[in-house]
Amino acid sequence: MPSSDAPSTLHLYNTLTKHEEEFHPMKEGEVTMYTCGPTVYGRPHIGNYSSFLMADLLRRWLQVSGYKVKHVKNITDVGHLVADRDEGEDKVEKQAKAEQVDPLTIARKYEEQYREDELSLGILEPFARPRATETIREMIAIIAALLKKGYAYETGDGIYFSVEKFPRYGALSGNTLENLSAGARVEVKEEKHHPADFALWKKCVGENSRHLLRWSYPEGERISTTGEDASAGFPGWHIECSAMSTKFLGSQIDLHTGGEDNIFPHHECEIAQSEAASGLRPFVRIWVHRRRIDLGAKKMSKSLGNVFTLPDIVSKGYSPLDLRYYFLSVHYRTQLKFAWKGMDDARKARRRVMEWMHETETWLPQEGGKNAEGVRDPWMQKFADVMRSDLNTPAALAVLFDFLSWSRLNKASLSASGLEAVHSFAQMVRETFGCFEEEAREEIPADILALVAQREEARKAKDFVGSDALRGKIRARGFEVRDLPEGPKVERL
Repeated sequence: MPSSDAPSTLHLYNTLTKHEEEFHPMKEGEVTMYTCGPTVYGRPHIGNYSSFLMADLLRRWLQVSGYKVKHVKNITDVGHLVADRDEGEDKVEKQAKAEQVDPLTIARKYEEQYREDELSLGILEPFARPRATETIREMIAIIAALLKKGYAYETGDGIYFSVEKFPRYGALSGNTLENLSAGARVEVKEEKHHPADFALWKKCVGENSRHLLRWSYPEGERISTTGEDASAGFPGWHIECSAMSTKFLGSQIDLHTGGEDNIFPHHECEIAQSEAASGLRPFVRIWVHRRRIDLGAKKMSKSLGNVFTLPDIVSKGYSPLDLRYYFLSVHYRTQLKFAWKGMDDARKARRRVMEWMHETETWLPQEGGKNAEGVRDPWMQKFADVMRSDLNTPAALAVLFDFLSWSRLNKASLSASGLEAVHSFAQMVRETFGCFEEEAREEIPADILALVAQREEARKAKDFVGSDALRGKIRARGFEVRDLPEGPKVERL
């Protein structure tokens, strides 16, 4: 744990205020935190996981710092339309038609894959994972409140939020009403009071009459029939997170995280409808957003077809935790350009740390050596200070590697308490980064072990040309052999 005399206040960049702020939760010692989860119409790509990993890092550091964190992460299984529009096809339903199955079958299939991926990435389980389809009545209750207060109005095809009634609209993204025009992300409809007004509820009429996932309004009962039905409808994308956040965390929360693509329109609309409905502000004390991941000159996007899933990463011989290290090694407000060399470097760096952590378990204390203060004060405090400076993970890893070198140089002069402090530092790093845990060991194929044995014989015979050739064969099969004092060690590349 960080020393007691280290600066105790976490500073985070708040997207709303555009500067770093001291973080103080509403309730001492407890933090409420909401993360926008996936829309489950396909296996999330690794760019999606970058924001989930950032949220997990924040939660972990808060817990390492002594906070109790109540973390909610939603599942969007209805209402998120193609291109984030108010009209058109639901992303889940579109995939359901492609696979010729029920939409909720699609949603559960990809939700399960997503949860498998999160487990592989070491992402902690949240306090709650509400599904949009199971929070319909809560959404309708917020819509009713907005209608009653005059922030919403009904048209022939749905219920819309009136952005002109909310003067603070645009504060998060900079897309104020003065700056907005009828562009790519703002629809123009004759019945709308303003082009930027967004849907809270869509009626199953016109283009939307084909929607399969529908509920009665205002009862919130699931309806199985399709076709034109003004009493049936489905929620808008934005209202879902407001309802799920309020249900589990209350009308005001400490932290809200997501990817930068969520800032507008999604999070901007969340603020407007949440604060308008509750009459309380702020809805969120600090907004934390992860910059997107780029692949070359383009952002990683399903629509561009340039995405990798976690199984793609594993198929190339990497651990999911190598990807976790890679993403967390770059500051969350820096745009990372994904590269396989970056993955190689991450794998090597993570392995180096893991080996050091194993090594420290074999060290023996020395009588009269450096005590705990000589380890804890200069090193644990450095680590804590940079993590409290807007989660500065590159600086935190630099402290880790400096400490790794220092501890090896000083291992022969550590007292029992000094060695205990080394182990405490390592444990703090494990709990913070979540990528230095032991993984299940893969069983090495018998033919690879045979090649390793042949190479060992060649080495003993000082046949270095033959030894190198056998190493090349082993590498060509996707494995690496390393020569350690205790003998050769084989791992998948």
